[in-house]
Amino acid sequence: MARRPAPPSASPGPQTPRPAGTMKSKKPATPAASSSAPRSSSRSRGEAPRVDVREWASGIRLSAFSVIMLSLVVLGAWVLVPTLGTFIDQRQKIAALEASVKVSEDEIASLVAERERWNDPVYITTQARERLYYVKPGEVVYLIDNDLDPAALPREQEPVSDTIVEKPTDWMPQLLRTIVSTGLSDTAAVAP
Repeated sequence: MARRPAPPSASPGPQTPRPAGTMKSKKPATPAASSSAPRSSSRSRGEAPRVDVREWASGIRLSAFSVIMLSLVVLGAWVLVPTLGTFIDQRQKIAALEASVKVSEDEIASLVAERERWNDPVYITTQARERLYYVKPGEVVYLIDNDLDPAALPREQEPVSDTIVEKPTDWMPQLLRTIVSTGLSDTAAVAP
């Protein structure tokens, strides 16, 4: 049976808590004894292997060149971020202005086309007939009033009487019917 490779961590093996008085021994532990039990228990729980941060941080070595280059990158970011923000802002304004110019050009094109139509005598005659009801001499025009569908016409209002008429009603049964129908309804009204 093949052994499983060690987890990718900087620490040489699993760290177990030690009592305060014991010293760390210098001799290496056997791989079978030290890594089999804790690794299987941590794998069964689904936890990721632990990385000792102090060991990881001590492995980072910074030279003078690295520090200078890192400071140049930070300085460049500090200088370029406001410039980049201004650039993006200006690009958005340019895009908005280009869209405005496009709308204006479309509007100008439609107005030019309408002016060309008004230069056509047939179009002028048609508009005079439709809008102003002009006719040529000798023509007879028939205008039809109320050519709408009767269903589309508004209903005539009934005349309002001058006298007050009191209908005989018993309010108690009406109140009882309203309460019962409200209590038995399936839907509830939502208050505004």
